[in-house]
Amino acid sequence: MWGGGAGRTTPVVLVAHGSRDPRAAEATRALARAVEAARPGTPVLPSWLDHTEPGPTEVLRALAAAGHHAAVLVPLLLTAAYHRRVDIPAAVAAARDAAPELTVRITDVLGPADGTVAPGLLAGLRRRLAEAEPSGVDALVLAAAGTRDPRARGSVGRVAAALGDQFAVPCRVAYASAAPSAAGAAVARLRATGARRVAVSAYFLAPGLFHDAVVAAARDAGAVAVSGPLTDAPELADLVLRRVDAGASL
Repeated sequence: MWGGGAGRTTPVVLVAHGSRDPRAAEATRALARAVEAARPGTPVLPSWLDHTEPGPTEVLRALAAAGHHAAVLVPLLLTAAYHRRVDIPAAVAAARDAAPELTVRITDVLGPADGTVAPGLLAGLRRRLAEAEPSGVDALVLAAAGTRDPRARGSVGRVAAALGDQFAVPCRVAYASAAPSAAGAAVARLRATGARRVAVSAYFLAPGLFHDAVVAAARDAGAVAVSGPLTDAPELADLVLRRVDAGASL
């Protein structure tokens, strides 16, 4: 880890998308606590781009005011779409306008980086699936929030392919918004091909309206289980720290 100042450990700032649903903010706080517990002595601070305070700019400015000279910022995002490319760099630039002495290193997102699906991400998805349905499945749907960015959709497809390989079953992609197909439709298509035990893997970091909608639609279509969001799974906390240790510079 970099030094954040004399005798200091570099703080880690987690940046989540943000949601009006209070469960989402609590999930981010829980992940921050899990990361901090996994690396004692390192301050881990949550922040949000929208709906919940503080934002990353405010957290970074506060760290500079407290005497820190460096911070590592981890985007809690599963695709490298608009928020990673635009919103997060803008938030960091605004913080450095007020505190030019602060060096901020932005890591890769938690989703596939350079086309590679992190083993920890797959392990977290497997954990949540096992919690939801320990009896096994013959097909999977990976349900994500949705994006219009074709590169981001491609990264979701890579996760689905890797997850299907792990279970040795077909795995289709579904989206809660912005792109076809919906979770219920994906489940129905798999059942129409003869799959009888179709489970949905929730490609979400936190609970909220999208996850609720996926659960309802998948159940209505005959899914045997829908996994919970990754939230503070130990594999996710480990992945955050791996991004911290190997994060690419902005």
